[in-house]
Amino acid sequence: MASTRISVDHLARVEGHGDIRLVIEDGAVTTCEMAVVESARLFESMVRGRLFSEVPYIASRVCGICSASHVVTDLRAIEHVFGVEVTDRTEALRELLVYGSYLQNHATHLFVFAAPDFLGHKSVFPLADDNPELLQKALGLKALGNELCALVGGRSIHPITAVVGGFTHEISADEYVRLAEAMDEARAFACEAVDLFRDFDTVDVQTEGDLLAMVAPGSYPVCTSDTARFVRSGYDFNAQDVDEAIEEYPVGHSAAFLARAHKTGMPYMTAALARVNASWDALCKEARYAAAKAGLRPPEYNPFANNIAQAVELVDVLDRCAALCRRLAAGEFAGTSEPVPFEVRAGVGVGFTEAPRGALFHKLELDGEGRVVRASIMTPTAQNIANLEADMRQLAEKMAAADYDADMITLEVEKLVRAYDPCLSCSVH
Repeated sequence: MASTRISVDHLARVEGHGDIRLVIEDGAVTTCEMAVVESARLFESMVRGRLFSEVPYIASRVCGICSASHVVTDLRAIEHVFGVEVTDRTEALRELLVYGSYLQNHATHLFVFAAPDFLGHKSVFPLADDNPELLQKALGLKALGNELCALVGGRSIHPITAVVGGFTHEISADEYVRLAEAMDEARAFACEAVDLFRDFDTVDVQTEGDLLAMVAPGSYPVCTSDTARFVRSGYDFNAQDVDEAIEEYPVGHSAAFLARAHKTGMPYMTAALARVNASWDALCKEARYAAAKAGLRPPEYNPFANNIAQAVELVDVLDRCAALCRRLAAGEFAGTSEPVPFEVRAGVGVGFTEAPRGALFHKLELDGEGRVVRASIMTPTAQNIANLEADMRQLAEKMAAADYDADMITLEVEKLVRAYDPCLSCSVH
């Protein structure tokens, strides 16, 4: 009986540490593991007993890229407990803050982590030698995301101006206009990025799992809705009921909990690809055109297409942020961004946002003094691992059936893992 064993220790070009274990016996995969080997970081225990005002800044340390998403998610959880309704202007600023992390994350993932796979390089350094202009433009997009987060959030990572009920600081109208112009200038390169990833060859794998994304009528929401949708199964749930909708469970080979839909028992993918499938019609016109030209239209279930979906989101984010900045400069949003008054009270609330890598949930239980009794975090990568393993199994079996050797299977499996854009450090939070 033919046997192939694939072992990848400390997978490169992902955030955090993880190993791949595959055993293929006579064409059938008998072992398929994405082993997260990070130590538990205990953020959920760390915030216990802390005052509500401290929690967002502690939780933001879960991730250096998605720190804005963790802050906004915690704020939304706290505001659910206290019954806080923020102004339209505050909502717009929070969107800008989250979108800044999209620019940071997607530019880094696509050009530093993913592109070398398709251009025959083992790292970004040969790419920098072969096409320095491409890499400089990509790093320019990331720098724009850094600037957006710094101006709106007070610094490029771990923002400090976003607080319960609003913001402690806001930039001038002239600065908003300057940011809008910078977004406009960057959009042409984002469209080029969609075309670049469209031309890369990938294996035709159709995930059998579900897709999970935030939804809202007529919009492409990232932090303004409590409704989550399992796209393939076709049902929605309220984020406040996340414990009933999603089941977390441990496995022996991973330090991270895995996740599945409680109703169907299916694993699922939450990522840019899920958002594009769920809210295609709400993408800006230029992003929809770029996606359609790249062959990305719902339903799209090839996980490799997440790379294209992220590039499409770059186009959409730049368009959306330019419009938000101009509207903020013109004073078109109701209310100010100053924190609204509120009363501290006991209760339980769930915050829900779309981090760059997918759906992010924070559940907080607060006592009457506003101190944390219990906290729970569900990061996108932790939710994705079970579906990633299922896709790895399918990919390996398909390639084994076509008589690919172990080296080729290893390469494609690594590319698949990176297409998911995992943050393995975040998965053990």
